[in-house]
Amino acid sequence: SSFIRALHETNLIIPTSTPIMSSSNPNETAGAIKDAGRESRLSFRKFAEHQLRNEFKQEAMKKCDIQLSAFADCAKTEGLMVIFRCNEFKSAVDECLAAYMSNERWELYKKEHAADLESKVISSKN
Repeated sequence: SSFIRALHETNLIIPTSTPIMSSSNPNETAGAIKDAGRESRLSFRKFAEHQLRNEFKQEAMKKCDIQLSAFADCAKTEGLMVIFRCNEFKSAVDECLAAYMSNERWELYKKEHAADLESKVISSKN
């Protein structure tokens, strides 16, 4: 038990949802379990937001398909020299993705898809 606690303290083991109890006080134990349950409920929202963020990124990638294809073609023909010879294509990809993946667009996308976000939170709970 002390060996496992030492591993947790050195971050060699990722803590589980139920923390290691050092006290036999039932009130502290119940509070820790309640906090662990709260954490898992909060993670549903984070998971749903992560899924929505991935959809947002996929849409941006589709909008930048021309630039991405041009960069991929350059990379295929240049091989290891891609770093030196495909800079203009990489810059075009970076500019396109920056335009479509800005924080302002993300916030707007979240507002437009708020119902989707809530449905994903509910469906991930079930």
